Amino acid sequence: MKIIASLRRFIVEHRRFEVIALLFIMMIVNQGDRATLSVAGASISTQLGLSHADMGWLFSAFAWAYMLVQIPGGLAIDRFGSIRVLGLAILGWSVFTALIGTVAMMPLGIAFFSVFALRFLVGVAEAPCFPSNSKIVAMWFPTAERGTATAIFNASQYFAAVVFTPLLAWISSRWGWPWVFYVMGAAGVVMALIFIARIHAPADLSSLSRVELKEIRDGGASLQETPTTVSQSQGWRDTWARAKGLLSQRMFLGIYLGQFCISTLTFFFLTWFPVYLVQQRGLSILNAGLLAAVPAIFGFIGGIGGGMFSDWMLRRGVSLTRARKLPIYIGMALSMSILVCNYVQTDTLVVVFMALAFFGKGMGALGWAVISDVSPKRSAGMNGAIFNTFGSVAGIVTPLVIGYVVQVTGSFNGALLYVSLNAALAFFSYLFVVGEIRRPEEDEGVEEGEAVVC
Repeated sequence: MKIIASLRRFIVEHRRFEVIALLFIMMIVNQGDRATLSVAGASISTQLGLSHADMGWLFSAFAWAYMLVQIPGGLAIDRFGSIRVLGLAILGWSVFTALIGTVAMMPLGIAFFSVFALRFLVGVAEAPCFPSNSKIVAMWFPTAERGTATAIFNASQYFAAVVFTPLLAWISSRWGWPWVFYVMGAAGVVMALIFIARIHAPADLSSLSRVELKEIRDGGASLQETPTTVSQSQGWRDTWARAKGLLSQRMFLGIYLGQFCISTLTFFFLTWFPVYLVQQRGLSILNAGLLAAVPAIFGFIGGIGGGMFSDWMLRRGVSLTRARKLPIYIGMALSMSILVCNYVQTDTLVVVFMALAFFGKGMGALGWAVISDVSPKRSAGMNGAIFNTFGSVAGIVTPLVIGYVVQVTGSFNGALLYVSLNAALAFFSYLFVVGEIRRPEEDEGVEEGEAVVC
């Protein structure tokens, strides 16, 4: 009984652990939704009679929408609050995902356009997700815990790849491809209801213990939303002034560039890695699918480890700049090892170096923790949206560049060189461009578009 009472008291006094657990589960569902079309793609193309070019357009629909809506999504977060916007976003992308399954009942003439439109809407709804997560973490977690918290929800992409790829493949083979979308849509709706019921700002939660409230307040958590209230006539002018202010700062530009480069590694693994294993290494699709899960597992370990290592240094008095940058340096250096795959012969060594590279990518993916540390309070949503836009651009550019390189050269060697160079560029961006990691002292300077030299 004493153990149960102690456990109950621990949970009551650490409500933020429930918050990050729900963000992690929500992001697993989010990443599973993103994987639905990849898993069901072959069946959809066969049933609807789509060419590879048609499927390419369908695959791109999400990334284009995700990129285009980042800035409006960030504006909505700053205006209406991250919790409200994210709750509606979860519900929205889940409904749109489920509706894709109904395309199987539509005439072939409109099926392609229906899938494209619905997939585009999924991208629109998911656009505020990562900026909202970052802002919620900033509300709930002290600075010294923020790296670990951010690493947990960011690592969901690796965990989801391990769980949902085989699960969705089994669902498709057992009940047919529409059920991939029905199941994931239903899971998202349930997650939305739980999120709306359980996630609140600390300042608005009367049941939050005074011990935890003091702990997170003294540790630098923001505790509440700070919605931006402007007149309609000033809305867009204010929005672009704030965006211009962020883009005029060297520190933010370096962070944005780093996100583009690190996201390049992510999208290589999400799109071309299985194809590389099949076409260049000669593996079967089944073996490629199983081996592709190995780097994802190491990416998950690296992601959690990088955040914990960063926060461990902070708790021991290491400066914020060094504590955030060191895991990024180590991680990007490890990620460059992907180039070694061009010079090894055995499949085992390929997987070993891919796993090492993805471990490094996970360890260095601290961008969202950095954004939480440095975002001006009134522009947190906008800053997260711009940051995520750079990552979304990588989601469009990376598949196209790699596809072009492979088509021209007939080999993935140049593609791996491109990925490795992006890891090197992320390293040098944090080393020479970002400079000191700190929140600008004057929020007003950013709001009005004034540059702050960092």
